Amino acid sequence: MTPRLLTLALMGLLTCGSVTTANANPRAWDSIPIASKGDARPPIGWVQFCGNAKYAAECAVNVLEAEKVELTPKLWRLVTATNVAVNRAIEPVTDMDQWGLVERWDMAESGRGDCDEYVNVKRKRLVDAGLPRRALRIVVVIDDENTGHAVLMLRTDKGDFILDNKLNAVLPWHQTGYIFVKRESADRIGWVPLGGLKGPPASPPESPRRPAQLAGTKP
Repeated sequence: MTPRLLTLALMGLLTCGSVTTANANPRAWDSIPIASKGDARPPIGWVQFCGNAKYAAECAVNVLEAEKVELTPKLWRLVTATNVAVNRAIEPVTDMDQWGLVERWDMAESGRGDCDEYVNVKRKRLVDAGLPRRALRIVVVIDDENTGHAVLMLRTDKGDFILDNKLNAVLPWHQTGYIFVKRESADRIGWVPLGGLKGPPASPPESPRRPAQLAGTKP
């Protein structure tokens, strides 16, 4: 990652990479939790999104909720199905192409959006299905194309897993190959740094990544 990309990521001025639709069968029980502490600057789009009364509840943190969930086979099926369903439901488009803005977050009401819309819709669907919002954290990463990107992290008793609009498989965070910059706090409305942690590049054995449309601009 270049110094410029890290600076943009920390400032919250990021760009979604391109979408892929590869499938894989990751070892669902082979992950580790990712540590964090301190404060990080929130993405600009997130600040505007959470400041909108229409969406404020999507950013709420209830510390009485579980911070991690038990990763059962039933939950794994729900999470993986949700990731695929939302990836298929939203048409990828940049904020500039759709709104004429560098950055805008919403709930993909138009049926179109970039990586933050995928993240927001996935979390809402999973919360509506009964998962605690506190266990579903938005994360900013530098992706495999060396661009800024937003993904959804599911925190479980068996580690942290990533729901990504660039990949239909749900992977352990350290198998994505991404550089992890920061994520939403689970203790307050705000963000925490992740220190630029990185796992080995992801290489799903059954279906390689393949390029598709651009997902658009990011936080």
